[in-house]
Amino acid sequence: MAATLRGAEQAELLQTLGSGSTLNEEGPIRTLTAREVFDEIHLLSNYAPLWNRSFAKWLTGPVKIHRVDLANPTDYDQIFRIVDDLLSKLNVGRGANVDLCIHLSPGTPAMTAVWVLLGKSRYPATFFQTHRGKAWVTNVPFDLAVDFVPEVLRGADVTLQHLSAAAPAEIAGFEAIVGDSRAIREAAGRGKLAAVRAVPVLIVGESGTGKELFARAVHQASRRKDGPFLAINCAAIPRDLLEAELFGHEEGAFTGAKKARPGLFERANEGTLFLDEIGECDAATQVRLLRLLQPPPGKGPCVRSFERVGGTKTIECDVRIVAATNRDLLAAIQSGTFREDLYYRLAVITLKLPPLRDRKGDIPEIAASLLTGINEAFGRDEPGYQHKKLSASAIEFVRRHDWPGNVRQLQNVLVQAAVMTEGAVIERRNLLDSLAETPPGSVSPLEADLGNGFNLQEHLNSIHRHYLDRAMKEAEGVKTQAARLLGIDNYQTLDAQLKRLKVST
Repeated sequence: MAATLRGAEQAELLQTLGSGSTLNEEGPIRTLTAREVFDEIHLLSNYAPLWNRSFAKWLTGPVKIHRVDLANPTDYDQIFRIVDDLLSKLNVGRGANVDLCIHLSPGTPAMTAVWVLLGKSRYPATFFQTHRGKAWVTNVPFDLAVDFVPEVLRGADVTLQHLSAAAPAEIAGFEAIVGDSRAIREAAGRGKLAAVRAVPVLIVGESGTGKELFARAVHQASRRKDGPFLAINCAAIPRDLLEAELFGHEEGAFTGAKKARPGLFERANEGTLFLDEIGECDAATQVRLLRLLQPPPGKGPCVRSFERVGGTKTIECDVRIVAATNRDLLAAIQSGTFREDLYYRLAVITLKLPPLRDRKGDIPEIAASLLTGINEAFGRDEPGYQHKKLSASAIEFVRRHDWPGNVRQLQNVLVQAAVMTEGAVIERRNLLDSLAETPPGSVSPLEADLGNGFNLQEHLNSIHRHYLDRAMKEAEGVKTQAARLLGIDNYQTLDAQLKRLKVST
């Protein structure tokens, strides 16, 4: 277009375009629009509105220019968002009555790559290219859905198969992890791969799923296994003392600091430091950890450089970081309570531990292992202690129960049952008694203890009364509405049940 302008206007446009611009070619866009007919032509531009309007008039066809903000023409993420947003607004996609054509010649290689990927997947398109006054349809000889996606999925399946090939007990360093379910096999498999990499690991999972046990396994399976493994619960240390615990302090750094003391990082040199409940760190500690996780220039990935609290001397140590949390850190990032940059420094490799309810087949074996440890501990401290074992009904109970507190809750219940059971066999009722302190509803009505006065009909009646009472309350005493909630054909039937079971209305 600049060739059609004169004087100062041409000079201004050439200055905007930058060096290397030529005046002897009409350019890729004009080449295409002059030789092909389109119902609509949509251009994306970050030039000034004045030049956009002039360019639209100069082209051939019904042109609409979309002004976009693109700071970096090689930023794949920003290009993708701009293009995807425009095409979705134009209602382009599978099933839409639109023949989309994409011009690949103008723009940067990053733009071309995004256009090709979207035009071969989400927004099926015909591709055009132009060169020196010629325009043609070009064939991109692959189909993502047919040629690549199945292969990617097969690769993922193979990876999962390899990760779950061995039980934790068969993996060096992970012998203390009990279970054989696919979920725990995959977690141990990922842990094994993570162990050999000298990068931070973030372990996520509900409370009581064994995050510290996994952290120790990662340490034992790594080349640092002969070095120290130190752990700290970031939620258990007062925030004003947490930095001193981690980094150490000099004499007089704060009230009570009568002498200098090395912190956990120094003491964990050439080993592993486990930061449990990392999501509880305050903003100041997060900033120090962020700096700490950036190795000094030219140093190894586990080299940490810092100063003690109240000190000025720089200390270096070699420590691998394994962190853990039961919080949703991504949600914490959104709420502003956890730094996004720190998250990505910690979560170079992420291990997600399954809760017990997702590995019920493992629970009897876990319970047996825990009970063995309890028997050994009590046996050492109490001469003549009678070792306990679980009855068949107790084993079935632990297998079917959801255990919202996971392994930690199971351990506590078994300890209580071992203490309170007089004989050698822990029965189902002993476990139920030990669960008395758990939140209401944690024991399913299907797991009521049999025998000892259990009456099936009365048990069913109590469940029946519960739902009748609940329906009447939700229906605010209107029987026709309560009958509908319960799936009962008419309110007379409901009324008869209310009277028979003596439910107050």
